[in-house]
Amino acid sequence: MVEFKLPTWYTYVALSYLTVYVNQRALQTGRLWRKWCLSASPVGMFSAVSNLGAGGLSDITLSDTSNGVLYGTFAITGLFSGGISNLLGPRLTLFLGTLGYALYVGSLWCYQTQGTGWFVILAGAILGVSAALLWSAQGAIMMSYPLEKDKGKAFAIFWAIFQLGAFIGSIIALAINIESGGLSAVSTSTYIAFLIIIFIGVASSFLILPPNKVIRSDGTIVKLEAFSKPHEEVVGMIRLLKDWRMLALVPMFFASNYFYAYQGSINTNMFDGPTRALNATLEGAGAIVGALMIGYFCLDLKFLRRRTRGLLGLGVVTVLVVIVWAVSLSWQVTFTRADVSDANRINYHDSNYKGKGALFFFYYFSDACYQALAYWIMSALTNDPFKLARYAGLYKALQSAGSAGSFGMDAVSTPFLNEHLASWLLMLASIPLAYLVLRRVKETNYGDEKMVYVDDLKHGAAEEGAADPATRTESIEKGSVSDRAEDAPRPLITTA
Repeated sequence: MVEFKLPTWYTYVALSYLTVYVNQRALQTGRLWRKWCLSASPVGMFSAVSNLGAGGLSDITLSDTSNGVLYGTFAITGLFSGGISNLLGPRLTLFLGTLGYALYVGSLWCYQTQGTGWFVILAGAILGVSAALLWSAQGAIMMSYPLEKDKGKAFAIFWAIFQLGAFIGSIIALAINIESGGLSAVSTSTYIAFLIIIFIGVASSFLILPPNKVIRSDGTIVKLEAFSKPHEEVVGMIRLLKDWRMLALVPMFFASNYFYAYQGSINTNMFDGPTRALNATLEGAGAIVGALMIGYFCLDLKFLRRRTRGLLGLGVVTVLVVIVWAVSLSWQVTFTRADVSDANRINYHDSNYKGKGALFFFYYFSDACYQALAYWIMSALTNDPFKLARYAGLYKALQSAGSAGSFGMDAVSTPFLNEHLASWLLMLASIPLAYLVLRRVKETNYGDEKMVYVDDLKHGAAEEGAADPATRTESIEKGSVSDRAEDAPRPLITTA
């Protein structure tokens, strides 16, 4: 029988955590073309159309209702999505997770042409389920595949590539809407462009490798098992809900997307179509810069201890939240919902647009830093991909519960000032509790979670020779585990 071996470059962890979210970036010479054709992911396109304000719809109430349903089902499914991801594996989970994005963007297009509001709400409910699956698998891969010293950079690269999809999508929308003279809703050609990119991303989900086939740069395997077992997931979830660290992070998780409804509503109500697209482009740029800054120059600084890096990141996030939202408040107090009208919408050529674009840039700059810190804290608690999938599921469940509540507030025309203050105070309240968790972060988890080297596995299998599979498995379990964390890298050997 011919044995197919995966090429060495395909088992590199760098490629595996970058391909998550169906954002492929080839790091090897000769494969750079994949970076451009696959970096604009389904979620990036969804983010782009959402950043246009009201999800690209002219009916803000329908958009809020759909988003409320979306995040409601997202929150419920997120409680179990980590376990589902562990049972199905990342490849199938990501494939199922990406399909909902195509359906949702398609429903927005259908509403614009046919007026089918019920379809938008139904698609939102379905997307909530599929998105929970995608984000759990994404979180597990992004947090567990890289080495401990690279987890900040892993988030930075992932978030930058993910937001690159939103950034490109927003540029597409900006160009099309300016060409068409400015629309109150997103044009049909914008939706078509987004859907094409989404389906490219859906297909690329099959390029994801399971944890037992991914080799880190130091020669360790992410996980010996490709899948977990149902009873393990039940026990794991119970332990998760009893972990005081996760309970302390609940406010941070809940607040992490709460402000999107407010920001989207402001973008929709206060600006015309082309300016909304411009603001969305600036948001994407801010997210990219923010993620790279905090990931490379804060959370992964080599000369600082891990706990110190986390506390530094918390300090950066605190300063950003205070300053950006204080500036936002100074603008918010100058208008109310009663001032909203088509005649009063701001165009980027208007003199009163000055400073507004910068505010949207820093909204998402600070958002990227906030998200980076949340993921970094979770990834500092363990390296186990199955545990991290459950962490990611809980994170997205609580995050989506917050989003559902915020979109519900906006749907009933809550005063803008109330929405602003609720978003701001929730983030501020989460900071002291995050500090308590960071104080207990260990310098490394490698001593508690044994590392398995791929050459040990090969050596153990060779010694057993013709031994039966059960004997070989026992040999691996007894003889292939190493306490070494970041020794000199061992040679990488491809897996079958």
